[in-house]
Amino acid sequence: MKYFVFFLLIVLGLTSVFVSCQKDDNTEDMEETEATLHPAFEEFDNDNFSIYLDGDEVVLESNGLPNHTSPYWSNTTERNVIDPMGNSLTTEAASENHALFVEPTVTSYAQMAPGNIDDFNGSYTLRIPANPVLASSSSSTGLGAIGIAVSGSMIYNDEEGPNVPLDDAVGSLDYTAAHTGPQSYHYHLETKAWSNDDEALIGVISDGFFLYGRKCNSTGTYPTDLDESGGHTSTTQHATDAEYHYHIQNELYLNAYYILFPGDYQGTPNAIQ
Repeated sequence: MKYFVFFLLIVLGLTSVFVSCQKDDNTEDMEETEATLHPAFEEFDNDNFSIYLDGDEVVLESNGLPNHTSPYWSNTTERNVIDPMGNSLTTEAASENHALFVEPTVTSYAQMAPGNIDDFNGSYTLRIPANPVLASSSSSTGLGAIGIAVSGSMIYNDEEGPNVPLDDAVGSLDYTAAHTGPQSYHYHLETKAWSNDDEALIGVISDGFFLYGRKCNSTGTYPTDLDESGGHTSTTQHATDAEYHYHIQNELYLNAYYILFPGDYQGTPNAIQ
């Protein structure tokens, strides 16, 4: 009988060790797959963003306002423009200039789009996977916001309307390649307020992949292995392990500019609401 009891104790002990080890292994697996905020999100403006994890998703909430100067901030100059339908649109003069207002340089009051940045102070939310993956096939971008810049404002593609290229609207863009309307102040071209022929982080595209400037931190120069969307896999200033990300492509547009994102989504896009 005592041998049976001794044998039973050994079996129970081994079972306990096995269960304990299995529990530890499962805990380690859970820890390894737990979502974390990517270090790149530290570059997004703290005043204009709230960024947090919700399960395995990252939630970005922005007020849509940029953190830099622009002639599109409210100012004491009234502007009038005629829309494509022949209607006169007036942007009223403010009683004083906004603290971030600067006089137009590459555009003019006569060319500027209607509305001021202050008119578009709103709420924009983007939910993206904490660990985005490439989709089985690419998908085209549409009108409206396709991403959010680190400044707080929206990223648009290279169209000004349905099948309307940006060409005729370039004159309305400010020095950092942005203008107002119809839903927000937004960027179309290289954002010179904080990136000019460099590797700076521009923002995140709505499929969850980051967009960087024309150069890549992994080589210090223009990447030569970009796909049709301007993406490739390499390390960045925010990631020591190689990961997929986009770049502004180093291809001139209208002999003077660089389009932020003229390609297709390589991941699965999410709506910016």
